[in-house]
Amino acid sequence: MSMIVSAPVNAAVHVAASIPSPNWSGFSIGPITIHAYALCILAGIVAGLALTGARWKRRGAPEGSLWDIAIWAIPFGIIGGRLYHVVSSPDAYFGPHFDGTGDLSLIPQIWRGGLGIWGAVVLGTFGAWIGCRRAGVKLPAFLDAAAPGLLLAQALGRWGNWFNQELFGAPTTLPWGLQIDSASPNFPAGMAPGTLFHPTFLYEFVWNVVGVVILLVLDRRFKFRRGRLFWLYAMYYTLGRVWIEYLRIDDAQHITIFGITTRLNVWTSIAVFVLALIVFIALSLRARPNPDTVYLRGGEPELVAAEEISKDENNDGATVVRDSDTTVSKSEQRDSLAATHGDLGTKTGTDRQQSAPETGASDTESGPANKQD
Repeated sequence: MSMIVSAPVNAAVHVAASIPSPNWSGFSIGPITIHAYALCILAGIVAGLALTGARWKRRGAPEGSLWDIAIWAIPFGIIGGRLYHVVSSPDAYFGPHFDGTGDLSLIPQIWRGGLGIWGAVVLGTFGAWIGCRRAGVKLPAFLDAAAPGLLLAQALGRWGNWFNQELFGAPTTLPWGLQIDSASPNFPAGMAPGTLFHPTFLYEFVWNVVGVVILLVLDRRFKFRRGRLFWLYAMYYTLGRVWIEYLRIDDAQHITIFGITTRLNVWTSIAVFVLALIVFIALSLRARPNPDTVYLRGGEPELVAAEEISKDENNDGATVVRDSDTTVSKSEQRDSLAATHGDLGTKTGTDRQQSAPETGASDTESGPANKQD
């Protein structure tokens, strides 16, 4: 009798200790529906930009350049992430074995879930490169500043999978198993209602948050530059993504390499890890540039040297002395020259003749100079 009673009790305790899935996935404002998945992505973008902005500012980047880059990187990243997801999980869009039974109209419906990180990183980096060129800064410098923020954005964005009840792992009896509504279209066919699954979204969230801390600590200690922190991010993320991906049971494209058949995302993660390791080592062996600047060559802000003497090209060789603590604009140079030539104009003829060789300007030349504003 005790054994018969204990089974339901243990089951009740097991369910109570599990992670429930939400029954809320968004809200509507008139004809517009705001999806929880989109809110998670947006929260990740905001948090990632905040962390990146603070780090980018400390690197001495020009003011406003973060937004010049983000306006290109974010849209490109979203498009790339969606395209990668469609390629890696094509059945819903093209049908099994591309038999045409899929629904192509689902491709732009990103609120249903499905953004592949590597597509987002590749196209997002391309967008960032466009923005960096326009802002006059180096792409590797920006990627180093953005690496922890990118990982933080991924951590928060993963909660969208929880709201959509998607991308969970295999069945588990662990106390933190994830409950999935048996009426959900994502509930695996043939499994009993009440089955718990590995909460892979939570695993990746924790892995990524720990990674943010690790990257910040390592960067503070070693001052990684030339893109090396970004490649460290790639190695860390893929290392976790391999084992997390192995736990997932959602439909995905499988690839066979060396006689091993597994998910495309696993092979992609392994390939990215190897590539990141090689690039990181190669960059570490190169000499560090001096000075280290975030600006592209020729794009550094103009600095006024102490008592620098420069010739005003618009005033026929007249010279202006710049003070080391004050930036002298061209209009100020012209006003100074005009005043100087005006003083010359009040002198006697003999004084003019003596002054002309010293200023490099004749009486005839000083006249037009007075007309400049």
